[in-house]
Amino acid sequence: MLPTAGPVEVNNHVHTTYSFSPYTPAAAVEKAVAAGLAAVGIMDHDSIAGAGELHGAGRHLGIATTAGVELRVSAAGTALAGRMINNPDSPGIMYVMLHGIPARRLGEVSAFLKPIQASRARRTARMTGELNRLLPGLGLPALDFERDVRAISRADAGGTITERHLLFALSGRILAAAGRGPGLPEWLRDRLGLALPARLAALLAEPANPFLAYDLLGVLKSGFLDRIFIQPDAVECVPVACVVRFGVSVGAIPCYGYLGDVGESPTGDKKAERFEDAWLDELIVEVKRLGFRAVAYMPPRNTLAQLLRVRRLCAEHGLMEISGVDINSPRQVFTCPEVLQPEFVHLVDATWALIAHEKLQAAGDRYGLFHPDNPMADQPLLERIVAYASIGRRIDPRNPGRVEGLVPA
Repeated sequence: MLPTAGPVEVNNHVHTTYSFSPYTPAAAVEKAVAAGLAAVGIMDHDSIAGAGELHGAGRHLGIATTAGVELRVSAAGTALAGRMINNPDSPGIMYVMLHGIPARRLGEVSAFLKPIQASRARRTARMTGELNRLLPGLGLPALDFERDVRAISRADAGGTITERHLLFALSGRILAAAGRGPGLPEWLRDRLGLALPARLAALLAEPANPFLAYDLLGVLKSGFLDRIFIQPDAVECVPVACVVRFGVSVGAIPCYGYLGDVGESPTGDKKAERFEDAWLDELIVEVKRLGFRAVAYMPPRNTLAQLLRVRRLCAEHGLMEISGVDINSPRQVFTCPEVLQPEFVHLVDATWALIAHEKLQAAGDRYGLFHPDNPMADQPLLERIVAYASIGRRIDPRNPGRVEGLVPA
């Protein structure tokens, strides 16, 4: 049940500068507080390095926090192999999350991610080379990977270098050549052959647009990236079963990220495309078999019919539902009023249960929500989530490590 006073909304999927975002972890917490959120979580790609800063800022400002990591994994050897799952760039590669990583296990997660980060950096450097072969024909100077791409990442502090860093650097080159105003969408049409929806064309043509570089990045990701994209290797995309096992071993909640067939992307970085909806029933069966504990989805991105179907399948297969809005651009808002609608208000409870799952493990592994020795292990999942949500709301956000008297008996 929702509290009758105080902040209610939550967001568990904010990216930071440790993958790609305009926000440091502390800035993300500040934005969450300003937006009136009750809890905020970061979900960086291939990096957990921002967790300490996130939790410190949360304690300082008195807001509950949770930390996870998002990875691309290989579905080879599973019933999902070779299929279009939830990744627009790579069939057979899927996005998954490890939610609710306990603070005392962050070092293990960081070590697990290091070879993944190194492989991704090498691939991004190779894509920079592919891009540089195209730039002379566009009248643009070449990019230097170290100076123009790596330097705008947090790689030296445990962050990840992503395709977005490369495209952000390219955005700078294009803006320097085309300038602001109506000439920019014309340049994109004439030089890159991009067909721009009217809404995006208008944003790009606005000279005073404060988010122009990010809007341009989104257009390039949707319409240009495939010209230079190099598929990730087996080091970067670890087998899905391996990632699920590792997540369970460190007390995280392995979570499949539902995308669903896309019409118009809210962030402008995904084109209309079909993903897992046509075979979702089969996919959820395999997700459960692989050991996932939850399914994540973003209410603003899908239709009510899509989300109600996901809810039904999660209930049938005993999977937790976790929500969040994928924040990586200053144009996006941190709030998600959809979670206050009757169909999705349970997602607020899920967030508080996630926070309790994460924090209670300071008292021992067995207090993880899905641990086989959890004192509530024999109770139905929904009852455990409700009980853990109650605990999560009682944890002091200024002293979240103090859980004495809160652990379930």
